[in-house]
Order: sequence, then C-alpha cells, then structure tokens
Amino acid sequence: MKDFLAKDLSAGLVVFLVALPLCLGISLASDAPLFSGLIAGIVGGIVVGSLSGSRLGVSGPAAGLAVIVANAIHNFEIYEVFLAAVVFGGAIQLLLGILGAGKIAFFFPSSVIKGMLAAIGITIILKQIPHVFGIDRDPEGEMEFFQPDGENTISELVNVIDFNTGALLIGLISLGILVLWSQGFVRRNKILSLIPGPLLAVLFGIFANMFYPSNMVLQAEHLVQLPKVASFNEFKTLFTFPDFAAFTRFDVIQTGFIIAIIASLETLLCVEATDRLDPKKGMTPTNRELMAQGAGNMVAGLIGGIPVTQVIVRSSANIQAGGQTKISSIFHGFLLLGTVVFIPGLLNQIPLASLAAILIVVGYKLANPALFKGMLNDGKDQFIPFIATILAVLFTDLLIGILVGLLVGIVFVLYSNFKSAIQSKREGNHTSIVFQKDVFFYNRAELMKILGSLQAGDRLTLDASHVDFMDHDIFLAIEDFVQEAEKKKIEIEAKGIRKIKLKFGKADEIVELN
Repeated sequence: MKDFLAKDLSAGLVVFLVALPLCLGISLASDAPLFSGLIAGIVGGIVVGSLSGSRLGVSGPAAGLAVIVANAIHNFEIYEVFLAAVVFGGAIQLLLGILGAGKIAFFFPSSVIKGMLAAIGITIILKQIPHVFGIDRDPEGEMEFFQPDGENTISELVNVIDFNTGALLIGLISLGILVLWSQGFVRRNKILSLIPGPLLAVLFGIFANMFYPSNMVLQAEHLVQLPKVASFNEFKTLFTFPDFAAFTRFDVIQTGFIIAIIASLETLLCVEATDRLDPKKGMTPTNRELMAQGAGNMVAGLIGGIPVTQVIVRSSANIQAGGQTKISSIFHGFLLLGTVVFIPGLLNQIPLASLAAILIVVGYKLANPALFKGMLNDGKDQFIPFIATILAVLFTDLLIGILVGLLVGIVFVLYSNFKSAIQSKREGNHTSIVFQKDVFFYNRAELMKILGSLQAGDRLTLDASHVDFMDHDIFLAIEDFVQEAEKKKIEIEAKGIRKIKLKFGKADEIVELN
C-alpha cells in the first residue's frame, strides 16, 4: 500500500504539471474566463476522481468541447446563462448513466481506438513544437487543425524560424532530461530516482530563466499565467454562479443536450483508450463513469467551470508516470487547488517550453512507432481504419476523426464480408456454393450472379453448414431459384439449409427448402 501511495503521489504531480497549462489553454481556446479552466481541472480531479470507477482515468476540461463552448458563450453573451447549460448537461449525463448508455463504448473497434491514441500523440507533438521554440501565440490545449488565429497545425510549424533563444534552450534541455529519465538513466542513483523527470525539467526551466542574462529572460507570454489572489475574499470573487432563471430557456436546454452528448462520447472513447493503455487491463464501469462525469459537470457549472470529460492526455500521462489507483487523479486536483490558492506566483515562473517538452514525451509514447508496425502486421482490416482515423483526427478534430475512422472500419468490414462470405467452384456441369460465414442482404448480388450463370441440366450444391444466420433476402433468392431450377431440370443438393435459423420478422423459424 505504501509503495502504491508513493507511485500515485508521484504520478499525480506529473499529471498536475501536464494539466496546469492545458486547463489555462483550453479556457482561452473556449473564450471563457481564465479561472474557469482551473475550476474544471480541480472538479475533474477531486469530484469526478472520487466518484469514478476508473483506476487511471483523469478528467478535466476537454479540447474537443472548446469550439462548442466558445460558440455557446458568444451566443448567450452572459456567462452565467452558459453555466446553466453546463449544469443541465451534467444532469443529462447523470440520467444517461442511470439508463445504461455506457455500453456505447463497446461499439468502437480497437483499430479506431488505437488510431485515436496515435493521432492524439502526433497532434500533441506537432502542437507543442512551436511552444518549445517560444512561439506561444496558439494557446496550450488547442487541439484542432484550424486554429483561432488563422494558422493551422502545419503552418504554425513554419513560424518556428522566429524562435526565442531562451525558450528553445530551456525546451531542448528539458526534453533531454525527460529522455534520460525515461531511459532509466537514474535508476542506479537512489536520490535522483526519487525525483520525477517532469518535476526536474520544470525546476530546471524556472532556475535557468532566473539566471539568464537580461537579453534572454523570458517574458510573461512565454510563462504560465495564473490569476493571482491576495486574500480569501478576492479568491471568492473568481467563482461565478449560474443564472438559475435560465434553466427553462429552450436554447439553454438545447446547448445542455449538445454538451451532454459530446462530453459523454469523448469520455467513453477515452475510457476505452485508457483501459487499453492500462498495464493491468482494468475494466472501467462505463455507466458509473457517465454518472461521475454528470455529477462533475453539475458541480463545475454551479461554481463557474467549463465542462469536463475524461481526457486521454492526462490519463496517458498518469499511466506513463506509474499511477496505480485513482488517488493520483484526486491528488492532482488538490494540487491544482492548493497551488492556485497559495503559490500562484511560483507557478507563474514556469516556462511553457518546459511544459511543452513534457507533453512531447507523452505524445511520443502514444504514437510510438512500434504501434504502427504492430497494426501493419495485423493486416489491412486493422491498418486501414487505423490510418484513416489518424489522418481524420489530424486534419479535423477528435470527434470527426473518430466518426470517420468508424465509418471506414464499417465499410471495410462490409467489403471483407462481401468478398469472403460466398465461395463458388465449378467442375464440369457441377457448381458448388459454400457460405463461409453469416450472409446478409449485400451478399445477394454475388449469389444471384452465380445462380444466374447455371444452365439447364447443371447440378448445384448449396453448403450452408457453417452458417448461423442467413438474411431473409438471401433465403428468398434461394427459394426463388429452387422454383426456377425445377423448370430447367437443375439438380440441387442442400447441406445445412434445414439447420439455418432466420433471425427476422416475428420469431426465429426453422427453414426447409423442400
């Protein structure tokens, strides 16, 4: 237990360092008050972390909701009205969990989930490279291809030619520290092995900037920028409460439904991905997760936070840092709360370049080249949806990319089934048709083509002994041909046809051709 606790606290610290700039960046990308992202991070860690059944999942503000949140805030004009929609969305999520909607997570193929992970990893790397170079115009946590500043993920990389020397030096050395730590460089040194690599990278960045010559010192835009509070009364003013009278407005209810559906989908996708990354292959209870997220969003909306979901960047950082239980997620939430209240000045000395280096390492582990090699070895039916998901996520956003990958996966499965469900062989005047697997309506064209090629006096063998399900359209095609075959004197032998159970209409029925 003591060993688990030490690993969880260490992992919680790493997740805190990853989450801090993301909370701030996502609130900026959402056109929400800066503190609202921190509220969401705190609630995601403490409230959702406590209620969730996920061992290693971490919740907080989600980049995938940034555009929806920004549009809603703009349309409502009053932030308190938007908060009412967040609370309503949380209530819907709670209801979805009670109704058992969490099973949706199991309908996404593994190739799409792995593609999502790899795409997020690549996106993180591409988005963080400019920050390592001191190009900080695009806020941390902004994950879409097209950026609010008119640039895109690729064009932003060109801007690194205007790099900041001080930021680049800190970013590269921080990255070097993290690589050495991840390769086990410090295992033989008991003291150094107790220090998490990300913490050392951050401390290096702070001290390097303190001792830089005046022409290299990083300005505020290259550092973490937390809101400062001088007293408890001032701290209380950072919280905003919803307009309770707005709960009956149709546009508030509509926005709440949109937030609930998209936040639930993102959460369920991340739950599936996190469970796959979990070294112990834990199984998260998805309905309980939806209820935990719903409770979290209700609390966030009640005190001024933007919506929360389970997020793969923080969750994967937790796993890579050695998290063992959900204590790491809860601890990261308390760290966010404590540091915002007590030491915002110290946190505002952290260079974004150091934090970008941490995220690049997280991204590399998600998009490890070994994953691509493994998917290629698994065959085209796995590799093509995997690559399609990656490309779609990279050039659009997370949800659109997942839907594209799912569509490609479904099309590929249908095509594979179409090509392999029916096999035919002709020897002389004898044709044999073997149904290799379950056959559906889209196999009817292939079957009709084979049957239509038979001539008077031919012999036909229909072998359905390997089939558990035959679509009604397929059966009707066979039944029609049997009647036609009598006129053409075509001899038919049927194997297994009497055993086929048709799963259509009012009930299962045993079909006999003759």
